[in-house]
Amino acid sequence: MAVREIRVVPDPVLRTPCEPIKEITPAVRRLIQDLVDTVDDPGRAGLSANQIGVNLRAFSYNIDGKVGYVINPVLEETSGEQYGDEGCLSVPGLWYKTRRANYARVRGIDLDGKEIVLEGEGIMGRMLQHETDHLDGHVYLDRLEKDERRAAMKYMRNHQN
Repeated sequence: MAVREIRVVPDPVLRTPCEPIKEITPAVRRLIQDLVDTVDDPGRAGLSANQIGVNLRAFSYNIDGKVGYVINPVLEETSGEQYGDEGCLSVPGLWYKTRRANYARVRGIDLDGKEIVLEGEGIMGRMLQHETDHLDGHVYLDRLEKDERRAAMKYMRNHQN
């Protein structure tokens, strides 16, 4: 369908918790196609609906060449720990070491209303947590240590168009 423009911090849509999708409509089908089209680009691991300006609970992913989506994801389980570089399409140009669980599992549905379970470790685990954070109105900068977060926010203020 379409590759959509990515919203960037401080756009308020990124700080607004997303609403559950109550019905699979043609508009929801177009949204999912746009999410999949927009994430299907090298270097993109995940994309939440609010990152393209839509306040609905869905995200797409592109991990190890596998592209997909989940509607109404709920982060069910996390375990272990990883501490590594993390970036975000809505925070362009900044990468910070971020603490996350190593393993994560989300449960949601597909466009046919069938249950989907996505789980994984490493980059997959990180992406699942990162995208569900987006849908809850958070960006990864919220998880940084205080001094790093302050530096990142200053950089963002000084480099806005």
